[in-house]
Amino acid sequence: MARLVVPALAALTLAACATAPTVYQPALGPAAVGYSEYRIEPGRYRITFRGGPGAPVQQVADYALLRAADLALAEGYDWFRVADRIVQQEGYGSGPRVSVGAGGVHIGRRSSVGVGVGTSFNLGGGPAFSQTLEVVMGKGPPPRTADVYDARAIRDAIGARA
Repeated sequence: MARLVVPALAALTLAACATAPTVYQPALGPAAVGYSEYRIEPGRYRITFRGGPGAPVQQVADYALLRAADLALAEGYDWFRVADRIVQQEGYGSGPRVSVGAGGVHIGRRSSVGVGVGTSFNLGGGPAFSQTLEVVMGKGPPPRTADVYDARAIRDAIGARA
C-alpha cells in the first residue's frame, strides 16, 4: 500500500505545479492563459480571455470585461456595450471516471470471455474556460440599454481584484 501512496502523492504534486495560474495579463500564445484582442473597426473589438484549468468562469468573465474597459479608456472612450458574448469550456471536470469493457474470443474448440473495469482521474485541475466578447465603444453618457458598461467603473471595481 505504501508503495502506491508515495508515487500517487508525487504525481499530484507535479500536476499541481503544471497548471498555470489565471492572472490578468496578455496571452503569450494562441492557447495561453490571458487576454487577446482583435480590432474589427475603430471603436469595435473582439476580446478573448482564456483562464487556466480550474479558474472559475466568473473570474474569466470579469477579466474579459476588464480588458474591454482598459481598451476603451486607452482609446479615449467612456463606455462600451457587449454586442456578443461566447463562453467556451475546454477539458473535463476533475472528478473520477469509471469504464467497463467486455470481450470474447473463440479459437478452435476453445473460447474465452473477459470483463474489465477501469478508473481514471483528471489531474489537470479541472476545466478551462474562455470568454470572447465583441464590444462597441462610445463617448459621453452611456445609453441606458442592456450590456452597457461604464469603463472607469469596471476598471475600478474589477481592476482592484486583478
